[in-house]
Amino acid sequence: MTPAKPLWRPSAGRIGDAGITRYQQWLKETHGLSFANYEALWQWSVTEIETFWQTIWDYCGVISHTPYDQVLVERTMPGARWFEGATLNYAEHSLSRAHLAVAADEPAIIFQSELVDRAEVSWQTLNNQVGSIAATLKTLGLKAGDRAVAYMPNVPETVAAMLAVTSQGGIWSCTAPDMGAVGVLDRFRQIEPRILFAIDGYRYGGRDYDRRDIVQQLVRQLPSVESVIFVPYLDPAAELTLEFPDEPTRQVNVIDFETATSQPQQVEFVAVPFSHPLWIVYSSGTTGMPKPIVHGHGGVVIQNLKAGLLHGDSRPGDRAFWFTSTNWIMWNSVVNGLMNGVTIMLFDGNPGYPDCTTLWRYAAREKMHAFGTSPAFIALCMKAGINPAEQFDLTSLRSIGCTGSPLSEEGYRWVYSHVKQDVRLGCISGGTDPGACFLTTCSILPVYAGEMQCREMGVATQAFDDDGNAVMDEVGELVVTEPMPSMPLFFWGDTDGSRYYESYFETYAATRPGVWCHGDWLRLIPREESVTGIIYGRSDSTINRHGIRMGTSEIYRVIEEHDEVLDSLVIDLEYLERPSYMVLFVVLRTPGVTDVVLSGPAPDGEIAGAASNGQPTPEQTGVSTALRTKLLSAIRTTLSARHVPDEVFAIPSVPRTLSGKKLEIPVKKILLGKDIAKSVNLDSMANPASIDWFVDFTASRG
Repeated sequence: MTPAKPLWRPSAGRIGDAGITRYQQWLKETHGLSFANYEALWQWSVTEIETFWQTIWDYCGVISHTPYDQVLVERTMPGARWFEGATLNYAEHSLSRAHLAVAADEPAIIFQSELVDRAEVSWQTLNNQVGSIAATLKTLGLKAGDRAVAYMPNVPETVAAMLAVTSQGGIWSCTAPDMGAVGVLDRFRQIEPRILFAIDGYRYGGRDYDRRDIVQQLVRQLPSVESVIFVPYLDPAAELTLEFPDEPTRQVNVIDFETATSQPQQVEFVAVPFSHPLWIVYSSGTTGMPKPIVHGHGGVVIQNLKAGLLHGDSRPGDRAFWFTSTNWIMWNSVVNGLMNGVTIMLFDGNPGYPDCTTLWRYAAREKMHAFGTSPAFIALCMKAGINPAEQFDLTSLRSIGCTGSPLSEEGYRWVYSHVKQDVRLGCISGGTDPGACFLTTCSILPVYAGEMQCREMGVATQAFDDDGNAVMDEVGELVVTEPMPSMPLFFWGDTDGSRYYESYFETYAATRPGVWCHGDWLRLIPREESVTGIIYGRSDSTINRHGIRMGTSEIYRVIEEHDEVLDSLVIDLEYLERPSYMVLFVVLRTPGVTDVVLSGPAPDGEIAGAASNGQPTPEQTGVSTALRTKLLSAIRTTLSARHVPDEVFAIPSVPRTLSGKKLEIPVKKILLGKDIAKSVNLDSMANPASIDWFVDFTASRG
């Protein structure tokens, strides 16, 4: 056991009042089960998985219109079938059960943005809005299984739209309006939506962005769209006019959001099977288009009731916030809080505008109980030198959540020294793909600097070596060895399941078939009370920025459309304790200066020979300022501002295998300082000399 001193230990009162303590008391009273500590409870939850999930169904009070026949038909991955026979509805859990715990006039949503100082939506108003939108959708012909998508920010209207669509058995999908048309179309084209919810524009960092031209592009290039429900947000007087010069006979309904919500009424929920598709979220792999991941009503309901009540200590009337975009699964997680009667706190805008106290002021004013953020935001606050504990009244704050990338030990210590001493810092890791957390938080456990508190109940998380053996206290591949209800049902359009299988189950197919491999480096650490964990970053070449994953192939398509570029390679050096650094390497059709000036070791996080403004000069990168600007702008406008590289360098050639595949992972290992002999097999390369450039580049950085 690694000796360490916790940064925080829960008090006896905190432990006694914890959701997981109440669950254990219930288990003892109803099933005669008791456990010595959290680790023993976790082991039972991933061993007796059928019994565990049955107790979650009963304890959390799942609303089912028809009973299930069997908890789990067969322990198999992929293809596990859960709670067959049961019918239910996600939106019903978000609206109906909440009214049992909180008054109808209490806030379901509290909202702040750069356009709106404060807004509040009561439970009754939300229910009425959802009922009205659902009625509108029915008049537009939406049926169970139809897709309705949104190009919308993190505003209350988006929540109401999602609940309305899913209340009718429709399938929801959403992207944020800061994503360009190409990125959106790459996602929505695959699922052929009938309905589009769209915003006129938004404000970020004090700047207004009109997105109606993008909405025009989306509708024109999505022939399946029959109706647009338009939300004038940036400008309340804004209108949307759709023109189809190439399709003069095409007609698309445009309905104002105010009209869609003009007839308040109670929601009529459509009961659907446990595994009926609920929403489609996107997480890119290393090749191909973004993966359209389908999660089901039942899996999302039972997983998030468990996570909220047992791990998050959710209580009716709590006020919970997480800074997120609608591109990110964390937005879905925020809305899931409604299932437990929680008032969800939304924010739309730049968290650092006009300064990085904006969110802390929001937390203090609204007396938040849970504040969720990212390591990037914590680093911003640390750099700014703010002290929220001294500047704001955070008496109500019980927990701080953090996810998106690994939080450093320094970040952990800053929270306890500058935010609040008596707070549960719950760093979590899970994601879009599993719909659950691998590593999570728990109020009966201590917090150690740099470590996530525990493995989530019901999630059989392990670290595997290359041969498929479980390892402890050393870095391995993050895997899941048993099925769970929240796992994706399938990928949309993946008719034979091959892409699903290749994405998660191919890595250990030879040694441990049926094991989910997530693509993260994980170290599990045995502590007295539980096994904690540290995520070290991606083990594959997928780019994870601010919790949103994008495949390198998406970036290559944009970059290699430029005549000046023959080939390209993009590497994200996300790794624990290192600053995020994403680099684009290009092979130029007409090379300029092809060698970077190597002037010896540079300070950590800097490039050798950098200009006085911190950026390498064109002579040092081999890429002109004009081309650099052009390439980065193309990524920003057509894909995502979150995935713009930090720098661009010209290289002689892209390292490739004999079969022509770009060697992203070996190059990443070399840039992280790994021994070349352990990073790449030169005999398997078509151009082994191409690696030398990256070895020299790494050496120059020190």
